[in-house]
Amino acid sequence: MSQHTTARCISLIVPCFNEEHSLDAFFQRLETIIDELHNYRFEIICVDDGSRDNTLERLCQHAKRNTNIIVLELSRNFGKEAALTAGLDAATGDAVIPIDADLQHPPETIIPMIQQWEQGSDVVLAKRKSRTTDHPLQKFVTQYFYKLHNRISDCEIPRDVGDFRLMDRTVVAALKTLPERRRFMKGLFAWVGFRQSTVEFEVAPRRSGASSFNTRRLWGLAIEGITSFSTAPLSVWTYTGLSVALLSLIYGSWIVIKTLAFGIDVPGYASLLVAVLFLGGIQLMGIGVLGEYIGRIYSESKQRPIYIVRQRYSQASEQAHSASDTNSPKHKEFL
Repeated sequence: MSQHTTARCISLIVPCFNEEHSLDAFFQRLETIIDELHNYRFEIICVDDGSRDNTLERLCQHAKRNTNIIVLELSRNFGKEAALTAGLDAATGDAVIPIDADLQHPPETIIPMIQQWEQGSDVVLAKRKSRTTDHPLQKFVTQYFYKLHNRISDCEIPRDVGDFRLMDRTVVAALKTLPERRRFMKGLFAWVGFRQSTVEFEVAPRRSGASSFNTRRLWGLAIEGITSFSTAPLSVWTYTGLSVALLSLIYGSWIVIKTLAFGIDVPGYASLLVAVLFLGGIQLMGIGVLGEYIGRIYSESKQRPIYIVRQRYSQASEQAHSASDTNSPKHKEFL
């Protein structure tokens, strides 16, 4: 049997959202690394997550010239977590590596990842050496998010590790059994466990454009991560309510004793208003936290699909379409 048929396959998952200006340089660097790893077969699964520029057209152009590239076009923008899930579902390799197309994840890191995998690691984490490319606010929020999450959750997320990692097929199979619709992938990656090792890399500045993860989306992702893997926020309000009730009991006892001993004072309007506003704020915050969890229950109960694939593009599908009836409404060519 030939080496080509027995070589182990590596699946690369590339979520793309408005990345048209980065794709040419990305594929050039990536294919250089793939040529060095000639003992392996590669499939490159590019997931177009509802891009509004010419990302899909560029991806299809590359798929026409490279038989290893498969393009999944989602029906709309579902978010990076859904795009990663779509790639994991489509991957067939013995190992899977999610990687960004903006070249902040250097393709050269794939080589030491595969080496660690061959030495027995089920998961090879790619850890950032520094966060010099991040905005100061983003660095601050990220630092304290990891500390808070790992303190209140039973599932510890490694610091400075994102979606860029290598996962063995057994790990991917375990991930595919998790039924969540609202997915926090970093948490899911950490939850399944398995034997792990780490390689470090230096994050490069984005080649073009700006990150789609603004402060609002990063904050939402942080809330998603905490509510997905911890019920501590709910417990906090239980203890907050008990503390406020205890303070109220102490204060009420003091008022009774003071009245019996010294008579009745004229009640203070300011202190009464402060107490009402404080308790009202505490209650609203508690309702807000409860609402986050109820919202997750509501979303999960609807059981909507995580993503919808509008079309799959590859040379194989193009050949299949060419052999079928071209008048069929399902017939699609490369863009």
